[in-house]
Amino acid sequence: MIERRRFLLLSARRGAGLLAAGALAPALLAGCGDDEDSETSSPSSTQQGTQDSAGPRKIVEDVTDFTLASTDWSGHFGAVTMKLHTGVVDGAPVYYIRTDVSKQEIAQEEGLVFVPRLSGMVPAGIAASVFTFMNGASDQVNVLSTQPGQEDYTPAWHMREVTWKGTPRLLESTADVEAAATAGDLTIKDTGVVMNCPVVKWGDGEMAVDSDLSATLGDGQLLRAPDLEKKTVTLKLHQCYPGSRYILTDVSLAGPAGNMKIAHSPQLAPAPDAQATARVNVFMPGLAGPGAMGGQPSVFDSKAGDPNWSPYWDHYTYKFKEGMDQRVFTTYDEILTAMDAGELDEWVGAPPTNGKLFTVNCPVPIVAPNDYDPAA
Repeated sequence: MIERRRFLLLSARRGAGLLAAGALAPALLAGCGDDEDSETSSPSSTQQGTQDSAGPRKIVEDVTDFTLASTDWSGHFGAVTMKLHTGVVDGAPVYYIRTDVSKQEIAQEEGLVFVPRLSGMVPAGIAASVFTFMNGASDQVNVLSTQPGQEDYTPAWHMREVTWKGTPRLLESTADVEAAATAGDLTIKDTGVVMNCPVVKWGDGEMAVDSDLSATLGDGQLLRAPDLEKKTVTLKLHQCYPGSRYILTDVSLAGPAGNMKIAHSPQLAPAPDAQATARVNVFMPGLAGPGAMGGQPSVFDSKAGDPNWSPYWDHYTYKFKEGMDQRVFTTYDEILTAMDAGELDEWVGAPPTNGKLFTVNCPVPIVAPNDYDPAA
């Protein structure tokens, strides 16, 4: 049993089967955020989030409001409202949220989740580029290299600092930035820092809105269209173990992206080989619940802020075998014990993917005690 556990844990980690404090701060503030205040968009709640460390609390500073449950909809999920940040791709505006970053000083400064393992995506060549301007034109926003719908899209962004040598001018595409660099008008510094910034609205599209709000996946993960005036977006907030509430924004495989109604992020597919992922264990019924596949809440193999944490989760699926005692699992160790006892069937990915692993972007902006009750 011990040897099996060691093997599975190592396999999950390897993807075989999921500066100084002031040095980057100007680039971060100029490049991956803005300092406009956003108004709070407040769903009516039965359990309102607070900053009490003993109860529900936000761990991402861009959260403006959240609720763990609501009488405004029938689905077993909450909602979280987050600030939107503006970028540009090939001359068209895009809007994104920020959740995680690979540099501890930036995480502390900006109120993001520190995820050191994301940094491996840069040498692996699977992080997109976000050009942040140290001394850009007054109306300059971040220039992003890709967006949903493109084959190189990923929510993982390598922060690249742009410094003009002379008078800045407005740049609106990667081609603009690279041409100015080639002409000797500016310099580009690769920081090696990766930030998780899912794009929620872009050129001719946006994340899908679920008007029914009765199912975990349903018709989308947004409660309403992004509010570009208030610069906020409200997403479904889902429960998982241990003690976390997550959002669902991207997935590496096209089929699950269509089923989940979220962005297809092809460049997340190599993330396990870059040691940038962790593992999520998803349950089919059996025990009915709010999990993405209709079972109990999913079980992550670590918690946001832990050294092995990643918002990029390699998806594994489980179902109780016929005649087995059905019960709630709250830790990965409990799942391994049940596997050793022959109680569970396991799928890499999900049954429809026929053994093909896929990676889901599930940032955790809120931590809260689990309250799932299969008898409720």
